[in-house]
Order: sequence, then C-alpha cells, then structure tokens
Amino acid sequence: MTEDTRDRVYGPVPSRRLGRSLGVDLVPFKTCTYDCTYCQLGRTTHKTVERQDWVDPHEVVNQVRTRLDAAPDVITIAGSGEPTLHSGIGDVIAGIKRSTDIPVAVLTNGSLLGLPALQRELASADIVIPSLDAPDERLFRLVNRPHRSLRFDEVVDGMAAFRENFRGQFWLEVLLLDGVTGIPQQVARLAGIAARLAPDRVQLNTVVRPPAESRAHAVPTLQLQEYAAAFDPQAEVIAPAAPTMAGLSASRADVLALVTRRPCTLADIAAGLGIHRNEALKAVTSLVNDGRVVSATHRGALFYMAVGPVDRHPTKETP
Repeated sequence: MTEDTRDRVYGPVPSRRLGRSLGVDLVPFKTCTYDCTYCQLGRTTHKTVERQDWVDPHEVVNQVRTRLDAAPDVITIAGSGEPTLHSGIGDVIAGIKRSTDIPVAVLTNGSLLGLPALQRELASADIVIPSLDAPDERLFRLVNRPHRSLRFDEVVDGMAAFRENFRGQFWLEVLLLDGVTGIPQQVARLAGIAARLAPDRVQLNTVVRPPAESRAHAVPTLQLQEYAAAFDPQAEVIAPAAPTMAGLSASRADVLALVTRRPCTLADIAAGLGIHRNEALKAVTSLVNDGRVVSATHRGALFYMAVGPVDRHPTKETP
C-alpha cells in the first residue's frame, strides 16, 4: 500500500457519455501505462505496467457509500491515471455492487485488458469503456506514447480477448486528433479494428479540454459527424454534457476535488455538483484567490484546474 486513501471519490462530475458520474480514483496522480499527447491532466509522471495495491479497496468502497446520496447516474472508476493498474480493482467493483444498484463503469485505455486476472476482476462491472486512438504501431507511439513494453497488436488482441468473455456492456471510445488520426484514411482503419472488437457502442471523441501537448488539436464537430458513419454500429459523437437541475450544495473541497481530476468550465462545475452557477463561481473564485486553482482558455472556453497535480513534468518510466 503506497498511497493515502483519503479523497479517492470525487464529484459527481458531468460526463459527456455517462451523465452525472461519481468518480473513483484508484492510482496516484498520472500513474499510467500511456503518456497521451491529448491528456487533459498533462504529462504522465509515472509510466508503468506494474499493477499494485495502491489504496485500500475497502476504504474506497466506504467512501463511495458516503457519497451515494448525491444520486449519480453511474459510478465511474477512472480518475487521474490508468485504474486497471490497481491490483484490487476487482474488490472495489464487488464492494460497490454490494452497496448499490447504481451501474459501475470502468474507463480504461485498454492496454492491460489481455491479462487473464484483470479480465476476471472486471467481470462484474456493468460497463467497460476502453479507448482506441490509433490504427497502427507508428501512430500508437505518436499519440499514446505507451510504456516501452506495450505493442499495439498485443493491446488490440487483449481488448478482443476481453470482449469475447465480458458479459456486460462493452463501449469503445475512439478519440481523433485533427491532421493525425482525424483524416479519412486513418478513420477507415480505426473503423476496421473497431468492427473486430464488436462493441455495443462506439463513441467518437476529440480534444475538448486543454491537452498535455499544444500540438494535439480537435477535429471539428461537423467532421466528427461525417466520420461517425464509418463505424458499425454507427458511432455517437460525444456532445458536451447538458446542465442538470441545481439545488444541492457543495464545499470548496468538493470543487477542488473536481478540478484536480479534470479541467472544468464553470458550467461543468455547476452541473457536476448539482449547484447553482453563482455558487460554483463563488467557490472557484475563492480557490483562485487562494492560489489553489488557475484558469486557462481553450478553444474559446474558460477552464479551471488545480495548481500542483496538473503539470507538464517529464515522464518517469518504470518496468
């Protein structure tokens, strides 16, 4: 056990694909198998494929139980790194399932889905959403910058093996970068790989929040809509989350926990925490004044993010 278990549950956050999502964070900040150029959390600071018991699964489940009154649409295991690097993810899923009927989703880059142990651990999840960002080894290295031990074909084979045995919903996220993978030739190749994986749903995405690298550019929405038809089933273009009814209250700590995991607009904060826009503005302004949060403009929208974890430090890679 290498990290404190406090504050492993955050939100709910407004998810463009899942609604109001109560987030569960199982690994230290930016501990990942990839160092994606588009990542909204900045550069990976610990690149690894070694699975560890990073935090106590029972304590995480207890934290989830205390937040169920927020009435999220889904409980999402995601957070600030690759969640399948936690060797106790199966215990977390099982504990949550014993506590509530709210669906459990796992957002993963899919790099470890070929591991038989992990396939068993994820078996009771309701939804598993891996990502496919490249159609070949060269673009895999360019876009995802994976751990040196990972190979594109093996990652895809692992996702296919997981899909064959998984009985829950298997959704595939395809994230396109303008001028790199967001061009007709590469979209067609991605659609071919997606067809092999036979997902229940395909969700087409692009850069929305400030990325790790300024060279990671968004594909225009109209172009995404054209590309959606290349997939079978036809891909859904993920739209910004709609505002929810306000009426709950949230502390500064709630707002800080939210913007630590992902850059958020004021509308994101209000929608995710179910609070009035004015209350969200008051809380985030206070955090900015205290130096805990900074703002940045991306594609004409103002995003807030925590000071500290969201950085651009060089990646440290371990075996």
